[in-house]
Amino acid sequence: MHSASIVLGLAALAACGREPAKPGPPPLEVTTLTVEARDVPVSAEYVAQTQSSQAVNIQARVSGFLDKRVYTEGAVVKAGQLLFQIDPKPFQVQVDGAAAALQRNQASLQVATANLKRTKPLVEQDALSQKDLDDAQGQYEQAGAAVAQSKAQLESAKLDLSYTRITSPVAGVTSFAAVAEGTYVSSQNSQLTTVSVLTPMWVNFSISENEVERIRNNIRKGLLKLPADNKLVVEIELGDGNLFPHTGKITFADPSYNSQTGTFLIRATVDNPDGLLRPNQYVRARLQGALRPNAILIPQRAVQQGAQGHFVWLVNKEGKAEQRPIVVGDWYREHWFVSEGLQAGDQLVVDGGMRLSSGATVTVKPPAARPAAAGS
Repeated sequence: MHSASIVLGLAALAACGREPAKPGPPPLEVTTLTVEARDVPVSAEYVAQTQSSQAVNIQARVSGFLDKRVYTEGAVVKAGQLLFQIDPKPFQVQVDGAAAALQRNQASLQVATANLKRTKPLVEQDALSQKDLDDAQGQYEQAGAAVAQSKAQLESAKLDLSYTRITSPVAGVTSFAAVAEGTYVSSQNSQLTTVSVLTPMWVNFSISENEVERIRNNIRKGLLKLPADNKLVVEIELGDGNLFPHTGKITFADPSYNSQTGTFLIRATVDNPDGLLRPNQYVRARLQGALRPNAILIPQRAVQQGAQGHFVWLVNKEGKAEQRPIVVGDWYREHWFVSEGLQAGDQLVVDGGMRLSSGATVTVKPPAARPAAAGS
């Protein structure tokens, strides 16, 4: 009996010296969102350069001394506006000479006509020979040909005189004057300036061969849907980040592959009524109108990468953390498109995933905002 009391006393002492069991780690707080599959409008941006839809080289058609430059360099001109004036006096002399030659030949034609009219009845009366009639007829025809030639020479002289007034054939912005006033203009220095049409304006950009193939594959797999008739809307972003007020459309796609740059040239046409865009200006072209049907779009910060590839953390029905491998697609702004690994309804951990381990208990905090607004 005494020995049993000693055993019980030792057991009590041992129990008193043992530390109490420590509580488990507190649940980790995470932010989640519910994965949704929805149609997501997507866009693509490219570095682009503007180009005048019609750049006209203004050249002198006749040789002469350049009297004056009428326009202001760099100014916007109207169609038909005078740009340069070549000394017209030598050409006016040619017009006057051609007009005098025409009058002389017209007088000769009148004489030949009267002579032919007198000769015909005399030949019929056998008063003159057939040779006389042939001579009269020949003189009449020669005089008529001379008149026609003089008329052509006069028109040519008038045309050369009109070329001394060099006007703009289109409305647009002018370049600098390549020839100074007082210079003799000839075929060697006939280039005077350039007038570039401002509206519509062309916007050129290039798409790489790999990107073209990727777009085709996405369309074929149903991951990307283009608008009807492939009519994408082209938005223009200016160098300061502001959006150009007018949108354009793609009007030309070069079917030839540029082996030097590895790209295909794409051209968009946009109205530029106020002349805000100028030729050779660098902008950004944003293509709008494409759609990713039933796409899963998640924030980029929710995606982690390990030795086996990309993965995310989910919260299962038991409130435990669960690691899930995924296959990501394109990076759209601050989000990833996920092609494999996630389904609609999954609880995705957006913030707090760096501290998680498989099976860890978590406390879910609702997200501050939905990702659809940022990704659409």
